[in-house]
Amino acid sequence: MLTYYLELGFRSFKSAKGLTLLMLLSIAMGVAACMTTLTVFHVLSGDPIPGKSDKLFNVQLDAQQMRDYAPGGEPDLQLTRFDAEALLRDKRGVHQVMMTGGNIAVDPAGSGKSDERPFYARSRYTSADFFGMFDAPFLYGNGWSVTEDEAKARVVVISRALNERLFGGADSRGKTLRLRDKDLTIVGVLKDWRPAPHYFDLTLGAYSNAAEVYLPIQTSLELKFGLSGNMDCWGNSPDGDSLAVAAPCSWLQYWVQLETPQQLRDYRDYLAHYAAQQKTAGRFERPPNARVRPVMAWLSLQKVVPSDIRLQIWLAFGFLVVCLTNAVGLLLAKCLRRSAEIGVRRALGAPRRAIFMQFLIEAGSLGLAGGALGLALTWIGLWGVRQNPSPYAQLAQLDWSMLGATLLLALMASLIAGLLPAWRACQVTPALQLKSQ
Repeated sequence: MLTYYLELGFRSFKSAKGLTLLMLLSIAMGVAACMTTLTVFHVLSGDPIPGKSDKLFNVQLDAQQMRDYAPGGEPDLQLTRFDAEALLRDKRGVHQVMMTGGNIAVDPAGSGKSDERPFYARSRYTSADFFGMFDAPFLYGNGWSVTEDEAKARVVVISRALNERLFGGADSRGKTLRLRDKDLTIVGVLKDWRPAPHYFDLTLGAYSNAAEVYLPIQTSLELKFGLSGNMDCWGNSPDGDSLAVAAPCSWLQYWVQLETPQQLRDYRDYLAHYAAQQKTAGRFERPPNARVRPVMAWLSLQKVVPSDIRLQIWLAFGFLVVCLTNAVGLLLAKCLRRSAEIGVRRALGAPRRAIFMQFLIEAGSLGLAGGALGLALTWIGLWGVRQNPSPYAQLAQLDWSMLGATLLLALMASLIAGLLPAWRACQVTPALQLKSQ
């Protein structure tokens, strides 16, 4: 019967090409508008490290002065150097990372490319566990060790793009990268890697490009490389250096990996005890207020998805409703034109259920065709989004899950639109239609 219904539907589409085209366009445009905005939302709000996001935790401590204190308020986004180094030394997590970011001058002459002018590259100054903790994929080599961290070794990991630019994509391990006027040895090259959102450092932008240069944070401090991002100070450093260990300034991100709920409970207890110790010592003025949040809770708290994207989703679904209303009207008009055909089928013994299924299957097949057209329009829409200068624009790509969702949405939309016309078709009175012939 399905084949028969599809054949009837195909004949119907051929006999009313204008109405069929209008319905296809109506469904396709509504679906494309929805799926374009949903794809952007899916990319921006997705899990940046699936399978591990519930094991990685951002750490916050409230080291601020009592001024402007509000009980239960959010602690600083970042940690002071004193606190970050103390937590790193204690090693209470499976892995732990302290880090910050910057922009640093790269001198191609140090890598043998004297024909290219120096340029700035985004950098990340971090401790040794960074690469394993955040699943950074390596093309060549690997990161550095804790020993090299402590020795302030002049080693560096670079991105694939920077490796292509300076070394033509060859294995550059052991070669020199000149940062400003300092030479560092390359120990690893990353594959293409751009976490979205850029969850482990939101101060540089949630959808910013990944760093091109990675080096030990203690090395960067010794060489006095410049920093980027937020720094919040609430007093004067004893030696006037806001990056000093004792400086009352928060500027370091700190993340910890914990594998089990018990490890999480133990770590929270450890942080509460640490904060209480610092208050007793006079460093913390406020009551202990340590926070530990997993990746997705952290992103939700920081509201990383742009608010205009959520508004666009509602507008897109509103447009889809308008398109479906238009499709319902066109299907009803098409149904009324076929009243005589329906009457004959009913007179020959076709039950109402068969008529209803026939028109519903026709609507479904129309929806699949509209979905295919909507998929093409969605690709065009996402191409338009990628021309936008927004930092997240280049992330707007249609993956397999959203491709399937597009076709499913088109099918469901067409079936919903076909319910009223199908019900109207099965209500046709055979006798009335036969008398009019």
